[in-house]
Amino acid sequence: MSKSRKGEKRGTKGAPEDEEFGTRGPGEGEGSRAGKRSLEETLIKVSDSLERAKIAEYVNLLNRPGRLLWLNLVGGLARGVGLAVGFTLLGSMIIYVLTRSYILNLPVVGQFLGELVWIIQQYLRNKG
Repeated sequence: MSKSRKGEKRGTKGAPEDEEFGTRGPGEGEGSRAGKRSLEETLIKVSDSLERAKIAEYVNLLNRPGRLLWLNLVGGLARGVGLAVGFTLLGSMIIYVLTRSYILNLPVVGQFLGELVWIIQQYLRNKG
């Protein structure tokens, strides 16, 4: 990009603003009104986006580190308990399905469970 001339604003429409007098060149009427409207619309959109993102609540939370720690602690405990309960239920369902398939003598799963039981029995014999 080329260097901007003294007083010229980048990214604006119309003639560059004169720093000494604060006036614009020809065509300032429509362009400045349209620019102000688009600036207002942009500010409204940004304001709405910030309100939807709840930035103020986030900033308040950051200003209270004790509350932030408490919320993270409770959230972590809830995730941990949920993970433990979920793995327990999933594991019990898998064991139930595998034992049912062992009773039905399915070739692949039945052989796998038989070997698993044999390994566990050998371990218990050698341990005791």
